[in-house]
Amino acid sequence: MIIASFNVNSVRQRIEHLTRWLKERSPDIVCLQELKCLDDAFPRMEIEALGYNVATHGQKTFNGVAILSKYPIEVEHRGLPGFEDEQARYIEVVASLPGEAVRVCGVYFPNGNPAPGPKYDYKLAFMRALTAHAANLLKLEEKLVIAGDYNIIPDARDARYPEQWVADALALPESRAALQRLINLGFTEALRATTDAAGLYTFWDYQAGAWQRNNGIRIDHLLLSPRAADGLIEVGIDKDLRAEEKPSDHVPIWARLR
Repeated sequence: MIIASFNVNSVRQRIEHLTRWLKERSPDIVCLQELKCLDDAFPRMEIEALGYNVATHGQKTFNGVAILSKYPIEVEHRGLPGFEDEQARYIEVVASLPGEAVRVCGVYFPNGNPAPGPKYDYKLAFMRALTAHAANLLKLEEKLVIAGDYNIIPDARDARYPEQWVADALALPESRAALQRLINLGFTEALRATTDAAGLYTFWDYQAGAWQRNNGIRIDHLLLSPRAADGLIEVGIDKDLRAEEKPSDHVPIWARLR
């Protein structure tokens, strides 16, 4: 089973990129971020035609998350429990696989810039609420994956030029500490369970030739509960999508689980 995350940066603009990747990679479950459309404007037919069930939590022009699944899904939450939020940043489903269920949470963390300030306070509050909810989910002892655009660079090896990010909300010590508190509940960060290598990025800005200079950062992550981590086989980043014409500034990251 392959579970993936992909910030598409406008699903309608990127529908050809998305459907082509779905055909090539054939992931079983996908968490999408930055839909930038309401639920009724989501290109459901194109994706359902590829054999996916679709759950969305959209928002006009900004944000928006979705989960695609080759298996039947039941939506548990649209919006983060315990966190009043007008922004569409969280969706949670239970996917019914043969003989077992997998709980999947799709997240799109706030950027938080400029920091300090109200946007950064919002980012940290979102993370506190997610950590509290995740602690309760772990008590269920299920296969659980929290996947998405976390808007956090975990450490220096996750940026080509870490010195450029020291004052950014994506890399501030408070941001990194908040992510670590979430992981410390008992999660495994999928990619770092398989490699310590630097230079593995999921985002390249559109500005200043970042892609051409490989000036990337890793901000898209999959966190696995103990039962999910027990079945971890491999993790991949589909970097080539960033070289396509008019791509998203993010690329998919995926984990293969038993």
